[in-house]
Amino acid sequence: MAGIADVARAAGVSKSTASRALTGAGYVSDETRTRVQDAATALGYVPTTSAVSLVTGRTQTVGVIMPTLDRWFFAHVLEGIQDALLERRYDLALYGARPESDARREMFDSFLARKRFDGLIAVGIEPSAHELERLVAFGKPVVSVGGYDVGTNAVSIDDGAAGRIATEHLLGLGHRAITFVGGDPDGRRTSYGDRQRLDGYVVAMRGAGLEASARHAPSEVNMPGGYGAAVELLGDRLTRPTAIVGVCDEVAVGTVIAARRLGIRVPDQLSVVGIDDHAYAEMFSLTTLQQKPHQQGRAAVQLLMWQLDDPDAPTHRIYESSPLIVRSSTAAVDDAASAIIGVGP
Repeated sequence: MAGIADVARAAGVSKSTASRALTGAGYVSDETRTRVQDAATALGYVPTTSAVSLVTGRTQTVGVIMPTLDRWFFAHVLEGIQDALLERRYDLALYGARPESDARREMFDSFLARKRFDGLIAVGIEPSAHELERLVAFGKPVVSVGGYDVGTNAVSIDDGAAGRIATEHLLGLGHRAITFVGGDPDGRRTSYGDRQRLDGYVVAMRGAGLEASARHAPSEVNMPGGYGAAVELLGDRLTRPTAIVGVCDEVAVGTVIAARRLGIRVPDQLSVVGIDDHAYAEMFSLTTLQQKPHQQGRAAVQLLMWQLDDPDAPTHRIYESSPLIVRSSTAAVDDAASAIIGVGP
């Protein structure tokens, strides 16, 4: 393999100039930089991480922690992060951090202390007091995506507003018996954004004078979880709601499938709204609030790079838009259905 000396010789410059041209550390003219980069390409030279680190003082690695990978949101955020890092020739170190897991404790107690990456992107994480202390002690840039704002740069939709708007959409259609489906009731296995969505639902119900009627059906935050919770919730005709807010589209789609299996027509007898605009949302004609996690992942990398380049720059919180996409899974309440469960409009 070609080395930096070979590149310097081919470009007619010194080794130090070639290194500066390839790493971006230090000034070289545009003409020289182009000549060095062309020589490196022709020779197939790829700078090693250790070589770049010696010049820039950076590891060229970004750590990413998230509670799970088996949800559409987290997978697409990760894809966006990876794409943006590859463009910048950065490596990615991924850590799973399920709440109360050994892996999560190891992540915060050991891996952060080693400081083997230049910065950290935390996706959907709500740190405990101890974890927050470890993040502060880490002493390097941290960006949050769809999670707790620890006083650093952050990007997300307004999850609380999303839960509230989804519920208000159903209230506007005349529904009063509205149940929120998905997530752990005590939050131990629920991402921060999910908790905020549930809170937004409660705010909307309270605003409509229906706080006493607010109902949360916990479930795993995936399609089978939504299906299982909905089968139980909808099984009793006398107590089932006329509308459901899914914590995410995967849960909402599971709910729609359960309703169909039980012979409940959506939206004639049951309205369902989700949050995310998952790839399956249009297939199931699901009303939902749209977000773009791939875009959030890319934005998180940009925020991290700004912070790396200027550690004293003020922090930013970017709220991505989450417009309501109305499809055919929601409709005005059926008065007959309301009468059956004894709830007036």
